[in-house]
Amino acid sequence: MKLLSGNSNRTLAQAIAEYLDMPLTRAQVRRFADLEVFVTIDENVRGEDVFVIQSTSYPANDNLMELLICIDALKRASGKRITAVLPYFGYARQDRKTGGRTPISAKLVANLITRSGADRVLTMDLHAGQIQGFFDIPTDNLLPSRLLADDIHQRYTIKDDLMVVSPDVGGVVRARALAKRLNDADLAIVDKRRSAPGESEVMNIIGDGAGRRCILFDDIVDSAGTLCNAAAALIAQGATSVSAYVTHGVLSGAAAERVANSVLTELVVTDSIEASDTVKACSKIRYVSCAPLIGEAIRRIANEESVSKLFD
Repeated sequence: MKLLSGNSNRTLAQAIAEYLDMPLTRAQVRRFADLEVFVTIDENVRGEDVFVIQSTSYPANDNLMELLICIDALKRASGKRITAVLPYFGYARQDRKTGGRTPISAKLVANLITRSGADRVLTMDLHAGQIQGFFDIPTDNLLPSRLLADDIHQRYTIKDDLMVVSPDVGGVVRARALAKRLNDADLAIVDKRRSAPGESEVMNIIGDGAGRRCILFDDIVDSAGTLCNAAAALIAQGATSVSAYVTHGVLSGAAAERVANSVLTELVVTDSIEASDTVKACSKIRYVSCAPLIGEAIRRIANEESVSKLFD
């Protein structure tokens, strides 16, 4: 087995390699003067089971091209099986037509990864589960519920006043899965209206959060507007505290500043996306490593063992 890392999140790739007790494959992933991507694999990979670790986060297009070119280089170097490991799958929010003459970019990206030569895909917490069907190759979508639930158990006393809150109707299934792991905690839903991409307005809270310690749970935090607005609405309803657990911390623009100035006690995200210096400087943002989860999935795939056991 070989592990190859692009430049999008080498810290996570190194942590996965340490979990598996093996080094990252020596390779050069660099740019020409005109910023074209160039890849050289400095080890023999003929007949190997190769895993390419690359989140397609900001800058999404550059990181996506790195992934595609790495896969092509491995295919031409006679790698036996190539698995694209995407801790964060960019373009996942463009999973359907939202109006006339608009693309389904998630499907396009799935086609690109498949046609570049990938034999299978390993990703985590897709924005919509049906994106797995966009790929014509085996696709494993890891769920971080147990990972984040373990962190909550370590930091919170699980009592009846704990409530899991979904920041929108679409995330109810995800929030219910977390609530089940927290001794069947109560569930509430934020009814929001999105006026434009990155902008949302809380209309109602479905459920009574008065006197509760609320945990908002979502898959992606980008501008953090939805989370901060939802937290403010819950506090106004009488919640004693509000924290947020999110799988992917995109945290673009002024998101870190928005979180710092919000009523959120803390925002906990996985390290599926490399944190910027601005995000690292925010005292309210904390990271939980997903390296053990992804590393164990890689080990199971390489050994032809069940990956679904990780969902139990």
